Amino acid sequence: MSKRVTTRHRRAVVTAVSSATVAAGLLLSGCSATNPITTQANYEASDGVHIEVGDLRLGNVLVLSAGGGEPGTVVGSVTNDGEDARVTITVGGEEVVSLRVRSGATVLMGGAEGEVVEVESVSEPAGAYVDVTVTTDAGSTTTGVPVLDGTLPEYREYAPAPERPENDETPEETTELGDEGADGNTEN
Repeated sequence: MSKRVTTRHRRAVVTAVSSATVAAGLLLSGCSATNPITTQANYEASDGVHIEVGDLRLGNVLVLSAGGGEPGTVVGSVTNDGEDARVTITVGGEEVVSLRVRSGATVLMGGAEGEVVEVESVSEPAGAYVDVTVTTDAGSTTTGVPVLDGTLPEYREYAPAPERPENDETPEETTELGDEGADGNTEN
């Protein structure tokens, strides 16, 4: 008779443990039902933006400049997943480059190994977005692209130095502080 009680007891324990395991699994997997998995979502994983036009993908596109009318340079990459194509990039209304990208190729812009893509004048200040238009045979799209200056170390050597104003003259006469007499006059 004690053998029969032990078997019933074991079955009850196994059933309880199995039920608890299934309940815990359902409860814990419920978190992914209400919270989407971040790695499955497309997002900008860097400082620049992603732009697609037809079979062309531009990645990590940004403009390095002090902004406010200063010169700049475009940084990023252009990857062609289709037939040979020509892509034209316009920054703030200024056409800055027209590139031929072969099928299956990636062209780098800016940086140590990329094509130099200079912008004569970037109207937006650093920290803002400037409109960049990408045009191909497949169409055209305009996207706001971040303007960054050389504050971040990884961009410092690629950001153009701000131009000095043409009228950078110093006054001919200067008054040194502390040269005044007791009455505030500069004459002795």
